[in-house]
Formats: sequence, structure tokens, C-alpha cells
Amino acid sequence: MIKTRNGEIIVTNEKQNSLLKSLYGTFGGRCLLKLLTAPVVSKAAGAFMDSPLSKPLIRRFIRTSGIDTSQYVMCDFHSYNDFFTRTVREGCRPVDTVPTHLISPCDSKLTAYKIDSGSLFRIKDSYYSVADLLKNRRLAEKYKDGYCLIFRLEVDDYHRYCYIDSGRKSRNVFIGGELHTVNPIALEHYNIYKRNCREFTVMRTDNFGDVVQAEVGAMMVGRICNHHGECHFRRGDEKGMFEFGGSTIVMLFQKDSIRIDDDIWENSRSGYETVVKYGEKIGNAVL
Repeated sequence: MIKTRNGEIIVTNEKQNSLLKSLYGTFGGRCLLKLLTAPVVSKAAGAFMDSPLSKPLIRRFIRTSGIDTSQYVMCDFHSYNDFFTRTVREGCRPVDTVPTHLISPCDSKLTAYKIDSGSLFRIKDSYYSVADLLKNRRLAEKYKDGYCLIFRLEVDDYHRYCYIDSGRKSRNVFIGGELHTVNPIALEHYNIYKRNCREFTVMRTDNFGDVVQAEVGAMMVGRICNHHGECHFRRGDEKGMFEFGGSTIVMLFQKDSIRIDDDIWENSRSGYETVVKYGEKIGNAVL
């Protein structure tokens, strides 16, 4: 279930949820998933979504998803992916510039977790190891007793993401994997995040210490498009974007580095995701 910041409970993508229940909940559906998540299928789907042949999908998607196009720079898109990675109009995603305010890197549904002494955290009905996510046990140990923030993007969300603070980042580390949907329904049958491709970096931030940000690909999403390698960055600058499909950003914070806003923390403890927007305050630095 999902809540807005004002406490309203909302339900989204009922048709998508019904389809996913069929795919993950039946033998035939799981057999079909083996085909759909094959790398060759993902690459073919990506090529189609990059081509002008995919343009007819745009108008139908806008209508069925109820996207407010007034928020975006709308033009003569060359392909569905061109539309999918559309940019917002100036002023539609203001970035909180208070240095000690922790901001959301993206439009998403957010859940916050405390990383326990075993470096495990729970995502709906599945337990997830930080070491599994990073494939780096030594790095994972640095985040013991810290915080894990899960930002789940749905297909109708804005799919660009920004830096949460100023600082310097390491190189991007890509980990290949079998592509599966990030929708929570799938967690009833698979440990999704261990099977997805992902890319992470360590960001040495000015106000929140060393933060790991990992972008996780979803079903039929083969491209996580980060703009920079090792570099200096500024709060609010665009870090990258996802192409075609729902995706997820996972952020890891060290112990005693942040304090999550009360509404988000209480929602997470009660099993609700919280709707957040790109650049919006979601917590504070612990000084």
C-alpha cells in the first residue's frame, strides 16, 4: 500500500498488479518469465523502444497512465524511450537547497529500513543482504546499523534522478543479473534484487558522510544511464536516468548519519510506501 505525505492512502497500477500476479503466481507465467527476462529479449525490446516504430505507444500510455503532461517538456518525440526519458518543465521539481536537508533523488514510492546487525533488511516479503546487493562484503560492513532507503519508481514516474548533496563520487560498478520486475508482488516468489542488473557508486557527500547509491534495473530494462564516472558533483545536478520500465534506487547511509522524517518512518514501519518527489526533503543530517 502507498501513502502520500498528507496521509492519503492510494492504490496504483491495478492492471499491472493483476498481470504480475498471473506471471509470478502460476507455472505457465513463470515459464513465460524465463523468456521475457532473457538478455536477448531485453535487448530486442530496448531496440524497439529506441526506434520510431514505438512512437504509437506514447499517446496510449499517456491516456491509460493519466500522466499530467503539463509538468513535462512535450515535443515531437522520436521514440517511446525519447518520451520515457522526458524532462520536466523548469520549476516543476524544485530542489531543497538547505545543506542539512536530505532530499529524494527521484519521483518514487519510498520505504526506509534500519540495517540490522546482520546487514539484512526486509523489502516487503523478502530479506535482502547489503553484501548481496553490492557483491562486496567489506563495503557492506561499513553500513552495519545504518539505514537503507528504497525508492521504487513505477512506469508513469519521472525517470531521471539527481545527486542528493554535493561531494565526490567513485567510479560506477556494474553488476549484471537476470532482469525481473521490481513490483512488490513479485517478492512473493523471487528475491528480486539479487536477480536484477544494478550499478552502484560510493558518494563522499558534504553533509551525510559516505553514501552508496545503487540503481537497479527492472524487467526488460537493460540500460541504467549514469552520466558520470568518478567526479565532483553538486546537489540537485542530474545523476542519470532509467530507460523503459519501472526501476528502483537503493541508498545506504552509515550509522547516525541521517534522521528520516517522522511520517516516512512511521509509514515504513506500518508497511506503507510514501510518495516522494525529486528534490523533496525526506530527512535531515545528524550533526
